[in-house]
Amino acid sequence: MTIKKPSDIPSSEITPKSTYLTRRKFIAGAAAAGAALAGGFYLRDHLDTATTVHAEGQKLSGIVKSKLSTSETPTSFKDITNYNNYYEFSTDKYEPNGLSKNFRTRPWTVAIDGMVKKPKKLDIDAIMKLAPLEERIYRHRCVEGWSMVIPWVGFPLSALIKAADPLPSAKFVAFQTVLAPDQMPNQKRSGVLDWPYVEGLRMDEAMHPLAIMAVGLYDEVLPNVDGAPLRLVVPWKYGFKGIKAIVKISFTDSMPPTTWNKMAPDEYGFYSNVNPQKDHPRWSQASERRIGEFRKRPTLMFNGYADQVASLYSGMDLQKNY
Repeated sequence: MTIKKPSDIPSSEITPKSTYLTRRKFIAGAAAAGAALAGGFYLRDHLDTATTVHAEGQKLSGIVKSKLSTSETPTSFKDITNYNNYYEFSTDKYEPNGLSKNFRTRPWTVAIDGMVKKPKKLDIDAIMKLAPLEERIYRHRCVEGWSMVIPWVGFPLSALIKAADPLPSAKFVAFQTVLAPDQMPNQKRSGVLDWPYVEGLRMDEAMHPLAIMAVGLYDEVLPNVDGAPLRLVVPWKYGFKGIKAIVKISFTDSMPPTTWNKMAPDEYGFYSNVNPQKDHPRWSQASERRIGEFRKRPTLMFNGYADQVASLYSGMDLQKNY
């Protein structure tokens, strides 16, 4: 019996087929998704050739190892960059790698506005100097039932929030991805998702030490396919909360709209914490298939970060507030 490697398995097999198809029933363009790209990505040599940030694939310097990292073995660079959801480029999991190859991440600015004392526009290189870069090896759990372990490079989201100096009345942080239909094919198409992609966190979630802004992967500048140049990573929540290619961060006193919650409010809540006891209406969340492994494993409450984050939701009914 030949067991295929994860990189050889069609996305509809790694994600349970019923899950893969039913989640995409909302996506009008899903039927037109083509065959997956062959990929051809491989783990590149990590050469100490630079001391500053350059284009994709270049080494990042001064990275501090974080005590908040998991000790689990990271998923391969090839699988992380070839198997993911990035609907701005494609509803297929393998196609975004090739389609995002020429996505322009320089120049890049992020607008910070709303209920802050210091509204501003920051260049991505200035953002990367807000705090020392850290390696954060985090578990990543997709709502579809697959998971990875990803060695992000980033800095605490709280550092950016403090630089904005939000007003005491600001209770939520809203994020918006870039609107670039000339570079992102699906943004030209109607019936995929509402563009631009938007997400949000409650302020105490955003200030939590585990919440980071990622700018790198495997000690290198973040690949385009994984959300370059700046993406949100909140490891106790389902992966779709990790908005990519961020261009705007706003502070507000009311819960902001989020893309998947607008698309299907009965299926994708604002909080979207990983909860094996709270099934998706159309599939179980009790277990997951780790990319690189053959058998399923039990899903952990809050994706294994319960000791750190459960107190954020004290008194909340996690069966309703999902």
